[in-house]
Amino acid sequence: MLSPTAVTGVSDMIVTLQPAETASLDKRRLAEIVARLGPRGADDLISRAMEELAVHLARAHKGYMRGHLCELESAAGRVNELAMRMGMPELARVARDVRGLCRRSDGAALAATVARLGRLGEISLMEIWDIQDLSG
Repeated sequence: MLSPTAVTGVSDMIVTLQPAETASLDKRRLAEIVARLGPRGADDLISRAMEELAVHLARAHKGYMRGHLCELESAAGRVNELAMRMGMPELARVARDVRGLCRRSDGAALAATVARLGRLGEISLMEIWDIQDLSG
């Protein structure tokens, strides 16, 4: 049996990780969309893409939590496509990583990468939302 002193000593060695993500948003890509569609058309497209991105991020999370790797892989594929289209290269890369891990037997890596996808997805959506607010 461990003494309280031993337990206290062990707890002093426990480190709590607090991951911090930063979204990489390709503002040139967004400028291209505005140039091609005009401000109103770009706003409509970006709004729809943000909604769809949020849906597929939630779908990926649900698929992972239920153990439905096919659903997770499919949702991550859509996140990748939308992120590439909207100028979110880091989010797209993490979504591709999730897809690849769905085919491997590395539960720890999949769990960590799905968590990162969720964090980065949320940050990316907030950043693009902020840019939309600034544009009108």
